[in-house]
Amino acid sequence: MPGQLVELCMMGAGARELIVAEYRITGLSPVVIAELIAEIGPLWLEQHRARLTARPRQRAVGAGAKHQFVFVDRLLATLVSLRHGTTHDVLACWFGVDRSTISRAIGEVRPLLALRGCTIAPDVRLRSLAEVVEYLGADGRTGIIDGTEIRVRRPAAGRKDRDKFVSGKTKQNAVKAMVVTDAEGRMLFCSPVRPGSCADITQARQLGLVQLLADGPFMEILADAGYQGMGAQTGGRVVTPPHRKFKKNAPAWYEERHELQRKVHSSCRIRVEHGIAHLKNWRALTRHLGRREHMSDIVQAVAGLLSHQQTATFDHGLRA
Repeated sequence: MPGQLVELCMMGAGARELIVAEYRITGLSPVVIAELIAEIGPLWLEQHRARLTARPRQRAVGAGAKHQFVFVDRLLATLVSLRHGTTHDVLACWFGVDRSTISRAIGEVRPLLALRGCTIAPDVRLRSLAEVVEYLGADGRTGIIDGTEIRVRRPAAGRKDRDKFVSGKTKQNAVKAMVVTDAEGRMLFCSPVRPGSCADITQARQLGLVQLLADGPFMEILADAGYQGMGAQTGGRVVTPPHRKFKKNAPAWYEERHELQRKVHSSCRIRVEHGIAHLKNWRALTRHLGRREHMSDIVQAVAGLLSHQQTATFDHGLRA
């Protein structure tokens, strides 16, 4: 890998081919990257033209010097940044452009990736929690929910609500997102982030999950103890670990049964932990040192890319 990085720095424009071909650089196959180019390219071009025509101009749109940093390179720079947390200075050296060009390119492409939603089939996308509930309820599928935290920079001293980002669980400054997977651990939804002080169950309620489940078809959503109480609010649709009925002096038979029930529930729910682990393979979600207001776009962009690759891998396995 070090030899490839040296080669990448020396190749200049040829960096594009190496990034696309090497799965470890982006975490995406060449087929998925080609599909992203075909999908996001027209959206970026439309956005770019709209920005040019939104202000008074002295020359026609399209006149003047052409972009040397083409869209494909802008997309690849964004993917490398999300996958490895590579600084914009390093990316600027790789692609032979200025750092500000990289920053501007990532700022344009990343929101477009975040809007894609999660891919569960080549022609099916889930972009909201309501669509996820409808998808799971259509065939009585089981979903799994959990919250995940991402460390962020501490707000500056003197700022209002400085402590709201402090997580009660990790005692660190963080933001939190709610993740939904199916029973196999495939990514279905990742919510916008909330400050780390927000409880898991509070975030689920604010996203409208209780109302969606109460009014929707009967289905099961597996959750950990942080969501206890939602089962009663949703007619038993949210299943959490069993309560202990004996605080002390519990009969031996009860301890054995309670431990068995807890292990069965944990074994079924572990798939969402695997899905979160795949998310955290993208270094942009391990610890974020940039602006906190970009975190919702980052986490939803990564979730969409991960689900796209999972679907492509699953479909390829079926064809094989």
